[in-house]
Amino acid sequence: MLKNKVALSLLLLPAALPGYAQQVATTIRLNQAGFYPYAPKLAVVTIPVSNNPFYIIKERDTVFRGVLSEEKTSAWSATKTRIADFSALTTAGSYIIYVPATGESRSFTIGNDVHRPVGIASLKGYYYQRSDMPLEARFAGKWHRPAGHPDTQVLVHAGAASTVRPEGTVIATPGGWYDAGDYNKYIVNSGITMGTLLAAYEDFPDYFKQLPTNIPESADAIPDLLNEVMYNLRWMLTMQDPADGGVYNKCTNAVFDGMVMPGVTKAPRYVVAKGTAAALDFAAVTAQAARVLKPFNPQLADSCHKAAAKAWAWAKAFPSLAYNQEALNKTYLPAITTGPYGDKYFNDEWLWAAAELYITTRDPQYFTIVEQHMSDKVNLPAWADVAMLGYYAMLRAKNLPASTTATVTFMRTRVLDIANTYLEKAGSSAFRTVMGQSARDFIWGSNSVAANEGVLLLNAYRLTRDRKYINGALTNLDYLLGRNATYYSFLTGTGTQSPMHPHHRPSVADGIVDPVPGLLVAGPNPGMQDKVHYLFTAPETAYIDHDQAYASNEIAINWNAPMVYLANGIEALKQAAGYVHKR
Repeated sequence: MLKNKVALSLLLLPAALPGYAQQVATTIRLNQAGFYPYAPKLAVVTIPVSNNPFYIIKERDTVFRGVLSEEKTSAWSATKTRIADFSALTTAGSYIIYVPATGESRSFTIGNDVHRPVGIASLKGYYYQRSDMPLEARFAGKWHRPAGHPDTQVLVHAGAASTVRPEGTVIATPGGWYDAGDYNKYIVNSGITMGTLLAAYEDFPDYFKQLPTNIPESADAIPDLLNEVMYNLRWMLTMQDPADGGVYNKCTNAVFDGMVMPGVTKAPRYVVAKGTAAALDFAAVTAQAARVLKPFNPQLADSCHKAAAKAWAWAKAFPSLAYNQEALNKTYLPAITTGPYGDKYFNDEWLWAAAELYITTRDPQYFTIVEQHMSDKVNLPAWADVAMLGYYAMLRAKNLPASTTATVTFMRTRVLDIANTYLEKAGSSAFRTVMGQSARDFIWGSNSVAANEGVLLLNAYRLTRDRKYINGALTNLDYLLGRNATYYSFLTGTGTQSPMHPHHRPSVADGIVDPVPGLLVAGPNPGMQDKVHYLFTAPETAYIDHDQAYASNEIAINWNAPMVYLANGIEALKQAAGYVHKR
């Protein structure tokens, strides 16, 4: 019935609108990557308008007419919004939205594969973060560069010294991704990053087997996602002390490099003190990698299995050893002032590591630890809060024994309860997104909050096949790609208005106008810890595209990972969700 009404409204429209003005309006906010034919399609108008209609135009012909929603004031800024819902328009093509007295949107697309380039770009972003190898023009395009830090002559810092490896011992720890806008490499942040990427493969293996990203390994028989993961994994393995199984927290300079290219600086590099969080994150990742990589590289999988067991044993001997950089700097020189990733609460790491080790080994000692942490609070994943990764792992695991049923059922209920809470509030938000449930969503790295909420909702969809959950996840992908209070698509190189000046050393120093593509910037952060002058300071608008604005415009590997999962997960599920029809 709805389709008939829409068809009638299209017949009654004039071929062209009288008084139609070709003025691009940044006040029309939408997903700049586009829309699936049969998915929800919303745009947001962010200035007061006296007239209610809006029009969808293709080649100057009006193909759809709608009515804007009632005006709503956002809870997190002074922004007033009206919603343009054109979900009933299902024909593929290129369009604009026109709102009288406001202007027109940028061109957008309706098509079957609109998020595939987003998924590829966000995964390819990791290739540009590779540290010890040259990025060749045939893979990196205009962003090609020489190799960065070789890290074959790394010093054991005084704070990490042992009898076997005294201060100044030279070790090799090559490879791995640069963590963020800087040139250091961190085990704890690699933990959540690798766990999320490996989870993406475990959840959508057939999809990722067919996703090429044009990296040096693309011609082999291993999916590009796993090749990228293996590049960082091999570095992680070098960070384990073979003498005791402990894991160094990071490979780093003493201080951050300047805004220069990675091969320029020659400052000494150090591995610093071991810690429980690093050991357990390492154990979780290597246990997960052991089972995922076994069909592709049995030898590496076996090495991961052994490394995970050694790291777990070390953590049992040191169950609550925090990496306290401030305290270490009072005792040891040189002082280390790069990012600490100094987690002090380890229940979540114990749960995640135990879950991954149990699924890989089926040794009940690990499941006992999982059960011990069922009364702990579980939150959206963050680098210092990884318990939810253990939930996801247990919920996707196959052929678990009956003795685990009650625990897995409890986990399922908790995940769905969180997902339902997200959806209850999304419909009343000014931008109709799950993102923005509270002011607390707009923290340092707020875009990872949006992406991880989407990941949780995709997990809820996979558990239930209820379309409401994937629709909720899609609202957050819409948010990240432009349907937000800033007008930005937050992934570099994607959309018509994306960051041009991220806090990312290669993008600043390479002399190329366009930043390295496929990197998700941090997003709105009213904390504004970088002390840059922001034009807007409300929670959802406190963002500035400035290369010194590290509190809102830096990039980080742990922020990109849920973007990889979200964009590619929706692409993998689009047909099951009914967003596209079979070809």
